[in-house]
Amino acid sequence: MCGIVGHVSAGPVNQQVYDSLLLVQHRGQDSTGIATADGRTLHQSKKSGQVREAYRTRDMRELLGNIGLGHVRYATKGHATNLDEAQPFYVNAPYGIVLVHNGNLTNTRELTQQMRERDFRHLNSSSDTELLLNVLASSLQDNVGNRHLDADAIFEAVTKVHSRIRGAYGVIALIAGHGLLAFRDPLGIRPLVLGRRQVTEEIAEAARTYRETHGLSDELPEQEWVVASESLVLEAGGYEVVREIAPGEAVFIDEAGRMQSQQCATDTSLVPCAFEYVYLARPDSVMNGISVYEARLRMGEKLAQTVRKHVPDDDFDVVMPIPDSARPAALQVAHTLGKEYREGFYKNRYVGRTFIMPGQEVRQKSVRQKLNAMRSEFEGKKVLIIDDSIVRGTTSKQIVEMAYEAGAVKVAFASAAPPVRYPHVYGINMPNAEELVAHNRSVEDVRKILGCDHLVYLGVEDMAEAIMADTDWDGLEMSCFTGEYVTGDVTEEYLEFVAGDQES
Repeated sequence: MCGIVGHVSAGPVNQQVYDSLLLVQHRGQDSTGIATADGRTLHQSKKSGQVREAYRTRDMRELLGNIGLGHVRYATKGHATNLDEAQPFYVNAPYGIVLVHNGNLTNTRELTQQMRERDFRHLNSSSDTELLLNVLASSLQDNVGNRHLDADAIFEAVTKVHSRIRGAYGVIALIAGHGLLAFRDPLGIRPLVLGRRQVTEEIAEAARTYRETHGLSDELPEQEWVVASESLVLEAGGYEVVREIAPGEAVFIDEAGRMQSQQCATDTSLVPCAFEYVYLARPDSVMNGISVYEARLRMGEKLAQTVRKHVPDDDFDVVMPIPDSARPAALQVAHTLGKEYREGFYKNRYVGRTFIMPGQEVRQKSVRQKLNAMRSEFEGKKVLIIDDSIVRGTTSKQIVEMAYEAGAVKVAFASAAPPVRYPHVYGINMPNAEELVAHNRSVEDVRKILGCDHLVYLGVEDMAEAIMADTDWDGLEMSCFTGEYVTGDVTEEYLEFVAGDQES
């Protein structure tokens, strides 16, 4: 899980990319990077940590140009602390390309061998993003030769990329002197949305001054474009949501702001990642036509029905969420069950999301720094705590302990997602089944580990119905709940390899 953005602007793009990255910061906090194109010159800045603290004025001044992209990283491949593995990645041939990627490739071993023996390209990291970039560069080189690079040639190259790589990927690439390219995996597992806004006279006035100063064409585009992981980036920036980029589709926007698109994969279907709706995405985003907030409300309603079956009504007085992503579900649980909704946990907003922190030890230390239980809300009460999911159990166990320490008489715990029993290999950091508290354990086993009086999970079918509602999707990527991997290439041997690679 990472956050990616790309902009084609009439004027300077650096601030737009920065502002957009702030809006997807929840998708990654290990590192961040921005790249811009000033004609045929590429500029790049990569930093450790979060966006607001990472960039200085001098960094922004050096990011010249009207086309740019950015990334916030949550490491699922490579090393979280290694800035050499932060995105964007760059290759100088052909043309000069920088690329950002959200997701995970599942055939990295084969691709690495091909890079060495067939493509004769050097890899300088263990990142699958660098692999993806070199596959794209090699496909462009094979396809174009001495031919002028146009949209048709780019789309042919993306078709080759789809034929070579497997897994989940949302990609944005900047091709120096040409424009911005974006494409999405053929199953639409990872999200990518396209937006535009008209160039107003206010925008045009600032853009003309900038373009004249930097020797750019004085012909302004009629529209500015943005591609991003989540729709909230578009709405906050005043962009119209054009549409989701379709599974397997590629979109190319040239330097003059002309947009072209083409389907580049032969076998496509829409099977979005369920975990986006459970936890990853911000509630104010709309993904694949479904409001994340409304999906979480529906999950809460179905969870309430499950709680009613398994927890005696007099075993809890109040319903409390774990802030922030569990709030919609908890509100709906309280409303459906006719119980009082209370906020018992105060969140320290200066500590990042514990689920996406790199390493179990760091997560364990961060839970009590992140959350504080208010004694006045717990003392003498029987509480039902709602969380969006239970993954490793680290956070949940400490939350239960905090509730009892704050004076709760009884603690019931409910997850608005099913038990996470299997590794996730499509861009979420759950590569090792042994780290998952529900792996090879019953609900009762997990309850004893967490130390609560009752434990309730939402069912898989209930979750799928709540998320998909009345959509015409082809399915939902739920591998971490069901063990069924939609790309069809994930074997037990591969899962053992991924788990071992993560440990090393």
